Amino acid sequence: MSVAGAPAGPALGRAAAPEAGPGGPASGARSGRLTPYFLLLPLGLALVVFFLLPLLSQLNSSLTSGGLEEGYRFDWAVGNYVEVWLDYWPQFLRSFLYAAAATVLALLIAYPLAYTIAFKVGDGWRPVLLVLIVAPFFTSFLIRTLAWTTVLADDGWVVAALRGSGVLFLTDGVGLTTDGRVLATPLAVILGLTYNFLPFMTLPLYASLEKQDRSLLQASGDLYASAWDGFWKITWPLSLPGVVSGTLLTFIPATGDYVNATFLGSMRESMAGNVIDALFLRVRDYNHAAALSISLMVAIVALVVHYVRRAGTEDLV
Repeated sequence: MSVAGAPAGPALGRAAAPEAGPGGPASGARSGRLTPYFLLLPLGLALVVFFLLPLLSQLNSSLTSGGLEEGYRFDWAVGNYVEVWLDYWPQFLRSFLYAAAATVLALLIAYPLAYTIAFKVGDGWRPVLLVLIVAPFFTSFLIRTLAWTTVLADDGWVVAALRGSGVLFLTDGVGLTTDGRVLATPLAVILGLTYNFLPFMTLPLYASLEKQDRSLLQASGDLYASAWDGFWKITWPLSLPGVVSGTLLTFIPATGDYVNATFLGSMRESMAGNVIDALFLRVRDYNHAAALSISLMVAIVALVVHYVRRAGTEDLV
């Protein structure tokens, strides 16, 4: 028998609890748990429609045999991959070499630029300089590339200055230029790639440098560290996430690019993207074009995974 005023027992406590109805607390908790999935649904559908399905279609095409006249049949034609690797390995290798050279050159240009904007420029001028960095994106990628045919023309002042300084003599010696001209050479393609993807390198570097704690450099100075030591032991390590992000954003699209090699190079400078473009749109050899596309994608993913692991920034990128 319960005494008046005594605390209610477990049974009485359960009876007093409100029942979970259609709009009760339990329903609200379930909807709260499902909210993130509903928010991710549009992105998931977009990835399925615009990435996963085309990728599966390409993979299917790469494993088929036949042609437009006799028709296509899926028969696990792995030989398509062997054929494209044997026939187009120079263009395949050239894509990675040009992209790597452009990435290194972009890093050498973008890091001092981003460092200056982040540390040396006043707050009023930073937005102006950042707008100038992204201003080329207001113009078509194709037009920007075609403009370099004028900049690097044989009778232009840029090439004349390079000839006068002896730079072209050195680049001729290493095979980057030919006969004192820049157009239709590897150097022209690398310069075009560097220019077109330079903002992708600069902006992540600036974001990484701008958020660094300035007091760390002041503390290093108080401990009698030189400016050079402070940079290599504080600024550079803390900027590595920006370096990794910038190099990936530059290297990946540069590897698959074909516009710069088309307009600034020649057949000797053709890249994997040029071969894929020709196989798809002119030769109509969809099997080998798809096999080369899948091979290029797999190679890029493998290199990126290896690079990120070696950089030790998996949790920061």
